[in-house]
Amino acid sequence: MHSESLVRDHTIYACVMGSRAFGLATDTSDTDRRGVFLAPTPLFWRFDKPPTHIEGPAEEQFSWELERFCELALRANPNILECLHSPLVEHIDDTGRELLALRGAFLSRQVHETFTRYALGQRKKLEVDIRTHGAPRWKHAMHLLRLLMSARDTLRTGTLTIDVGAQREPLLSVKRGELPWPQIESWMTRLATETDKAATHTPLPAEPDRRRVEDFLIGVRRASALQPDPYDELVQGVVRTRGVRQD
Repeated sequence: MHSESLVRDHTIYACVMGSRAFGLATDTSDTDRRGVFLAPTPLFWRFDKPPTHIEGPAEEQFSWELERFCELALRANPNILECLHSPLVEHIDDTGRELLALRGAFLSRQVHETFTRYALGQRKKLEVDIRTHGAPRWKHAMHLLRLLMSARDTLRTGTLTIDVGAQREPLLSVKRGELPWPQIESWMTRLATETDKAATHTPLPAEPDRRRVEDFLIGVRRASALQPDPYDELVQGVVRTRGVRQD
């Protein structure tokens, strides 16, 4: 089955991410689309397995196969968890609604490690920019601050909210390069400290609810297995098109 067909015919959840989902969009912002597709179970019975992810077919579009998406979410991957909480949902079916109902099962104290580790890596890149070019990439600095805020607030409340709300203008001022780097650096350090403190009394569980997610995935795979084999349907279509007799 062609990759584009998997995205076109088997997407269970699709949303807009990036600045538009974070409440940081401006007139020049791209529209980043992310999605989850469910590869029909019979495709896994063949030597050539379905892809774990697909880029496209549209620009700025990226999709994950459901199992891969769940694996990454269970590891508290920041991009994946935020995708589950986008306020801009463009498509969702019954299976997608089941997936969103599991959002809480993916959240755990691992958020502290994964979000802050990613933030540390991004901060090091910004410091390289300063040494090399004399200034950071301001847009990246803005998103790093946003990520630290998100980690802190998720650990404090046990709920992930990706829209920055009242922090929109302060963050956009960073993107425009209106604040000096030492002030931004101090802001990052303060947020990191607040995130560490929040992790010590977070309501989040130590581990995600892996069993609950796995039961969901098994149920979805089983239901898909009872559907007509998409490969057989494709063959039948070719046979009809070519006028080949099947008896």
